[in-house]
Parts: sequence; C-alpha cells; structure tokens
Amino acid sequence: MPAPDDRSWMYEALRLAAKGRGRTSPNPMVGCVLVNDGVLAGSGWHRRAGGPHAEVLALAAAGARAKGATAFVTLEPCAHHGRTPPCVQALIAGGVSRVVAAMEDPDPRTAGRGLAALRAAGIKAEVGLLFEQARRLNEQYVHHRTTGRPFVTYKAGVSLDGRTAAADGSSQWITSPQARLDAHRLRARSDAICAGVGTVLADDPQLIPRGVSSSCAPLRVVVDSHARTPPGARVLSGEAPTVVFTAAGDGTAGAMALKEAGAEVVDAPGSDGRVSLTDMLQGLGEREIVSLLLEGGATLAGGFAAQGLIDRFVFYVAPKLLGSSQSGALRGFCAGSVTDALDLVIGEARRIGPDLRVTAYPAWKAG
Repeated sequence: MPAPDDRSWMYEALRLAAKGRGRTSPNPMVGCVLVNDGVLAGSGWHRRAGGPHAEVLALAAAGARAKGATAFVTLEPCAHHGRTPPCVQALIAGGVSRVVAAMEDPDPRTAGRGLAALRAAGIKAEVGLLFEQARRLNEQYVHHRTTGRPFVTYKAGVSLDGRTAAADGSSQWITSPQARLDAHRLRARSDAICAGVGTVLADDPQLIPRGVSSSCAPLRVVVDSHARTPPGARVLSGEAPTVVFTAAGDGTAGAMALKEAGAEVVDAPGSDGRVSLTDMLQGLGEREIVSLLLEGGATLAGGFAAQGLIDRFVFYVAPKLLGSSQSGALRGFCAGSVTDALDLVIGEARRIGPDLRVTAYPAWKAG
C-alpha cells in the first residue's frame, strides 16, 4: 500500500503534467517528480511534442541527487525511440532506485515494456497510484491509442430549455462573451475542429481559435457529402489547413474547386450516400489527430450521437428561454421513449460568467 507521501508527490506530478495541456499532442501530458530522502530533488513536465520528456527534465534538474531517488511519473516511462530517446534508459542511467507510475502507457510501443525494462535493471517499479486521475488527464490520448480514432468532444451553446437558436434561426449570441472565450480555449486545445457544410453555408465560420494563445493552428474539418462548400468560404482561408470530407468523389467539379481554393479533399463515402463518419475518424486518427472538437451543426452532431461517436459533451447553458423553437442541439437523434435516452454522467458543472458550463460523458463510456 502506498505511503501517504507517495500520493502527495504523485498529485504534484499530475499538477505539473496538466501544464502541458493543449501543447503536447500527439504525445500525452506527463509530469515527473524525483524525491530523495523525502525531499524534492528535481521535477519536470513535457512541454511540447518533440521536446524533452518529463523524466529527462526532472533528471537534469536533480543532477547527482537523482541517484537513489524515487521517480513519481504520471505515465509509464516510454521504452521506444520516437522523436526522443527512451525515458527508461535515462532513468536507469540516472541511478534512480524506484519508479512509481500512475498508469501503464496504452501505446503498444511501450505498454508495459517500460516497467519491465526498469525491473530488469534492478529498479523497483510500481504502477496504479492515482490511476483514475491520470487516465482522466490524458483521456484523449488514451482513447486515440486504444481505438485509433480521435477523442470527439461536442460543444454547443444552448438556452436553459435546450435550444440552439430562436424561431427565426438567430443564434448569435445565446451565450455570454465569457462562455465564448472559454469555447475558444477548447478550440486552441484541440487538434482539429469539425463542422458540417450546413453550418458553413449558414454561418461562414473560420473555425480557428480567437483571443487565446495556441501552440499551433488546429486542422479544420468540413463534412460535406456533396462538395457544396463555396470556394470563397472563410473556412478555406489560409490561416489554418482545411480538409473536406465528401462522398461524391474527389474528381467532381465541386471537389476540384475546393482543391483550387487550397483545401484537401478526401472521399469517404458511406452506404447511405453520405460521408462515413467512422471512416473519417479512422483517417484522422491515422494522421495523429488525437482530439476533435465538433462544433456544428445539430444535424452532424445528431449523426455522431446516433452512432455513439461522441466521447464528451460540453454544453454552455445560458440563462435564457427560447420557447418552442425546434432548434435542439442534436437533430436527427431522437429517443423514442425515456428508456431509450442516451444516459450521461456529469463530469463537471461550473459557472462561466452568467452561464453554466456542463461537461458530461456517455454513461457506457464513462466506466
């Protein structure tokens, strides 16, 4: 059973790991704390993909104090050579005597091999301390490594009675400036932002973060079965790359016009003549898109929900009532009875200005 101090040190490692949020993809967020004789010897956190890993930074900070120390790390040290050398070799060379990992790395290139290598070198290696906190921190990375698809978050601004627009179709702005700024933070922390062609035609969005810092411009994804996106649409501006998924073939006149406008066009037809959402997600996963933010519209979100492809819901609920408008957050997804409802587990609810931000997960995925 871990000592109380072990939990405190692992919480510190988790706190450090979270500082890399939105900056490390496709790598996970990782924090590492080195402790020698109950005293902090060194610490580090993974700052960006391609940069030094948390363990290497902690070892550098500790110097000679790393010898005989315990390393508390939020994820199993990597055992493969990717953009950087394996962290297990650095820990062995640094002379640590014990490694406590919050969870195994689901990446098949490591997946237990890092812990095995440490034990083979005579280092005591433990796993599982604060597992649930570590898994939630890297939920997007874990999902990508275990399914091959990006973790899909559906974000929507709704009234208190669940409407996304008034009877005349107006929707700007249901939520407050504070909520909209928080939504831009979601964009900045996502690898890709997705919208349907209906939203592109109705709102002409750019689908880029505004007013917040971002390590890189997220990929913009448009689901457009019949290649109807206008070549002059703002989503095709040069501020970020854009890929348009169609079901009509990439040699049609519409597709050719999109290519000339600078978009990448990918043909991913489903059996119903529309874009296959599962094929699209698989293709994005192969591009190392770990997180996808689904922004619009309600018809596309309904299609994702009907196929069980939404991994997290984020609703910004404004203290407004819009009445009997039929504009709901999920169009085409309909529970025939209460027993058919999609059950969710509330992960968090907090105030954002005058609005309420509710984060929820499908119950069958939440575990």
